[in-house]
Amino acid sequence: MTLAMAAFAVEDSFLKAATALVPPATAMMGFGALGMLVFAVIARFRGEAALPRITRGLAIRSGFEIGGRLFYSLALAFAGLGATSAILQATPLVVIAGAVWVFGEKVGWRRWTAIGVGFLGVLLVLRPSGEALQPAALFALLGMAGFAGRDLATRAAPLTVTNAQLGVLGLGMLFLAGLVVQLVTLSPLALPPPAAVGAILGATVFGCIAYAALTVAMRTGEVSVVTPFRYTRLVFALILAVAVFGERPDLPMLLGSALIVGSGLFTLARSRRVKAGT
Repeated sequence: MTLAMAAFAVEDSFLKAATALVPPATAMMGFGALGMLVFAVIARFRGEAALPRITRGLAIRSGFEIGGRLFYSLALAFAGLGATSAILQATPLVVIAGAVWVFGEKVGWRRWTAIGVGFLGVLLVLRPSGEALQPAALFALLGMAGFAGRDLATRAAPLTVTNAQLGVLGLGMLFLAGLVVQLVTLSPLALPPPAAVGAILGATVFGCIAYAALTVAMRTGEVSVVTPFRYTRLVFALILAVAVFGERPDLPMLLGSALIVGSGLFTLARSRRVKAGT
C-alpha cells in the first residue's frame, strides 16, 4: 500500500503536468489507453485473457472506477496537487466504515477515535476559506467517493479475476472517463506535443505500478489494517507539490497532515495489538 501511494503521487504529478499542456480529456484517454495496453500485455504473457467475464460485482466496481477517475483527474487538472491529495485522504474513513458494514470487520472505539482525529486533520487542511474548497477542488470529493467504492468492490471481486485483468478494466474506465469529458466539453482533438507525450508516458508507468500494488494490498490484506497506509500518499504529494509545482503548504495544512498521518499510524498499531489479543 505504501508503494502504491508513492507511485500514485508521482502519477498525479505527471498527469497534472500533462493537463497543463493538453486538455484533460486528451491526457485521460491517452493514459487510459496506454495503461490498458500494459496490463493486457502482462495478462497475455501470463496466459490469461485480457478481459475477464464481466459479473455484476465487476460492473459495480467499474462504475465506481469511472466516477473516481473522472472527478479526481479533473481535480488534478484545475486544483493544487497538495489540496487535491488532502481531500483524497478522506477515502480511508469511507473504506473502513464500508468494510464494517459490508464485510463485518470489527473496529474498536480506539481506532474509531483515531480515525476521527484523522478526519479533523483533513478538515484542518481544507479550512472553509482555504484553497481546497475552491469549486474545482470539489471534484476531488466526488473522486474520493468513487475510489472508496472501487476499493471495497475490489475486495469483493472474484478471485478468478487476476490483478492484470483488474488493471485492464481500471485503466479502461479512465479512458471512458476521458471520453465522457471529451463529449461534454467538445474540446478539439489534436496530437499532443512531445512534452505532453512524455508526461502521459510517465503517468502510465507509475500508474500501472500503483494500480498493481493497490490491488494486491486490497485483495490480500485486512482492509482496516492496510488502509491506514493510504495516508502516506499525502506526504508524498506534499513533497512533490513543493518540489515540482512550487506550492507552499501553510502551517494549518502541515498540522492537519501530521494529524492525518499520526492517526493512521496509531490505527495500524492498534489493529496489530487487537489481532495479537493484547
